[in-house]
Amino acid sequence: MWCASCLASACAGCTCNLCASAASAVSRRSARLAYCGLFAASLILSFLLRQFAAPLLKHIPWINAFDQTPPEEWFQMNAVLRVSLGNFLFFATFALMMIGVKDQNDRRDAWHHGGWIAKVAVWAVLIVLMFCVPNIVITIYEVLSKFGSGFFLLVQVVMLLDFTNNWNDSWIEKEERKWEIALLVVTVVCYLSTFAFSGVLFMWFNPSGHDCGLNVFFIVMTFILAFAFAIVALHPQVNGSVMPASVISVYCAYLCYTSLSSEPDDYECNGLHRHSKQVSLGALILGMLTTVLSVVYSAVRAGSSTTFLSPPSSPRSGAKNPLLGDEEDGKGDGKESEPRPVSYSYTFFHLIFALASMYSAMLLTGWTSAASERSELMDVGWTTVWVRICTEWVTAALYIWTLIAPLLFPDRDFS
Repeated sequence: MWCASCLASACAGCTCNLCASAASAVSRRSARLAYCGLFAASLILSFLLRQFAAPLLKHIPWINAFDQTPPEEWFQMNAVLRVSLGNFLFFATFALMMIGVKDQNDRRDAWHHGGWIAKVAVWAVLIVLMFCVPNIVITIYEVLSKFGSGFFLLVQVVMLLDFTNNWNDSWIEKEERKWEIALLVVTVVCYLSTFAFSGVLFMWFNPSGHDCGLNVFFIVMTFILAFAFAIVALHPQVNGSVMPASVISVYCAYLCYTSLSSEPDDYECNGLHRHSKQVSLGALILGMLTTVLSVVYSAVRAGSSTTFLSPPSSPRSGAKNPLLGDEEDGKGDGKESEPRPVSYSYTFFHLIFALASMYSAMLLTGWTSAASERSELMDVGWTTVWVRICTEWVTAALYIWTLIAPLLFPDRDFS
């Protein structure tokens, strides 16, 4: 009866010991990366329980509360959702606690950066407790996770735009010919990759003898968007660069591929249907890697003056300052009583992790109901298809908006 609780406690306890052993070495400067480590531990725990916890969960009466025992896949996804809920509650609680923190004299600043042994213990306890809640709670969380995951995908898009713009600006500021050549090479390679990849998608997802108008529409739209990015970026009145446009084009082509490869295995226009499970696993690994990189990047970029993570009260330190600058080390060498503004929004920082917890759960369960008959396929189904293709279109809209917004609103500062 208590097997699954013991399993969850053991897994969380192992992670707790690993994290607690390094807790004393966590400083203000590395606190953000420590949160990333905690999030990564939740992903590993979710994956392990998905693979091995189903036989144990069947013996817990409040989880297996059915007249007829559900398939094993239902218990696998239920375990993932329970770990995700515990992780979400941990970061969501911190997000609420940190509302209104403006300077380092606030007691909550110390809560954000210190007390790591207690934090890891609370995190582990929350995950274990989620295996004691009834199934209705998990069902409600599953529905909410679909919406939360959408917001996280939006954050990913903004992070990509932030990254490409800073990459482009950093090379341009060097004012050396070799960096100009490097920009040109990156741009050419990205556009060639986009168009070549689009051609491959036509062969894979538009087989002869079948009416695959929807797939053709998705691929053609991706092709048109790539041209539109370059045209808008090179317009004389737009202060844009073609290199970010090329990178966004490659990303859109990748999203189009992941969307099409997530089509059901019995769909006649899915040219990869014979290897649907392998494609699903590959998409899962890429998706999890993208999730971790997005969260890590958001943590590192949080101290930069150019990122949207910085609150209005944060110091405008400039792009040349280190991302994890000295403002994290203490309250400064001046008067100790003078409050020093925080360098980023703690609330938004934790909110990103909370949303990422929801997204990782959807990634591991394929965005489908835990009662789905096709639950053995991770990240496959029409819901996944439309989520990803809509993410591509939102990416395109946001990128074009970043180019034309200064023209539409010349009195506002978009830097």
